[in-house]
Amino acid sequence: MAGLLCRRRKKGVSDLQEEGKNAINAPMNPSTVDIHPEDTLLEENEERTMIDPNSKEDPKFKELIKVLIDWINDVLVEERIIVKQLEEDLYDGQVLQKLLEKLADRKLNVAEVTQSEIGQKQKLQTVLEAVHDLLRPHGWTIKWNVDSIHGKNLISILHLLVALAMHFRAPIRLPEHVSVQVVVVRKREGLLQTTHVSEELTTTTEMMMGRFERDAFDTLFDHAPDKLSVVKKSLITFVNKHLNKLNLEVTELETQFADGVYLVLLMGLLEDYFVPLHNFYLTPESFDQKVHNVSFAFELMQDGGLKKPKARPEDVVNLDLKSTLRVLYNLFTKYKNVE
Repeated sequence: MAGLLCRRRKKGVSDLQEEGKNAINAPMNPSTVDIHPEDTLLEENEERTMIDPNSKEDPKFKELIKVLIDWINDVLVEERIIVKQLEEDLYDGQVLQKLLEKLADRKLNVAEVTQSEIGQKQKLQTVLEAVHDLLRPHGWTIKWNVDSIHGKNLISILHLLVALAMHFRAPIRLPEHVSVQVVVVRKREGLLQTTHVSEELTTTTEMMMGRFERDAFDTLFDHAPDKLSVVKKSLITFVNKHLNKLNLEVTELETQFADGVYLVLLMGLLEDYFVPLHNFYLTPESFDQKVHNVSFAFELMQDGGLKKPKARPEDVVNLDLKSTLRVLYNLFTKYKNVE
C-alpha cells in the first residue's frame, strides 16, 4: 500500500466536516477508530492504512519496537546515531543506509546527506535494492517499498527491520507471534469506509530464521509433550555423569546451561582436556559474556567433530528449552558411551 500515509493536501473546513460526517454515517461500515483529519484527505478510490490504537498498546508490540530500536542503536553506536522513533528516524534512508553498511560490511554508493524528497527516495531506492538482493534468495517476502518507508508506514518499517535482524542473525530475541490490527480507510463514491485486517509481524524465531525443516524435537514439543520429561531426565543423567567429576550437578536444563559455563566444562570432560579459564567467563554477568561462552562451547563441539549446532547461542542464553535440548542431544548421541 505504497504512499498511503505520505499525502498531505489542504482542504476547506467544510469539506473536512462533510467527509467526517459521511464517514460516521457510512452505511454498513461504521468507523470504530478515531481517524486523524489529515488521514481523511483521500481521492476517490484511494486508500490509506494506519495501526489500530489498541494494537499500539499491546505489550508484545511495544516490546518488538523497543528490541529493534535497542538493536539498531547498538549496531550504530560507533556512528553516534541514536534512534528514538522508528517512523521519524528511518524514513529518509540515512539510518537504514548506515545500518545495512554496518551489517553487510559494504559501502553503498549514495549521497551522505539528502534534504530533498527526491534525493531521499533515490537513497531509499538504492538501499532497498541492496536489501532485496540479500533477502530474496532466502525466500523473504518483500512487504515494503520506497513509498511506504518514506511515507513513515510503521508496519512496512517493522517488516523490513525484522527481516534484517533475522537475516543477519542479530543477537536479540524478538517477541514471537506479534500481530497488529490495521485499519484500512478507503473512499468509495465520496464516502469513507473502514475495514480492519490483521497483520502478522513476527512468527516463531525458527520460522523467521528460515529453518523450515522440522526435527524430532519439533514433533516432541508439538505432539508428545508427555515424553518431554523422559528425554530431559535422560539428558540430565548423561550430563551429571560427567559434571559430577567436578562436583557439579544439573537439575534444570533450561537455566543451568544458559550462561555457557557448564557447556564449556562438559566439552572438556567429554574430550578429556582442560579448558584454560582465560578462554571463557567462569562467572559471566552480561548477556554478551554468556553468548561468548555458548559460542565458544559450539566451537569446541565442532573441533570434536560435531556439526555446527542448529541452535543459535542467543537462543540458549535466552532460556529456549528446545535449543538447549538440541545441543545436549547432539552431545549425548556422540558421547553416550564415554565414561
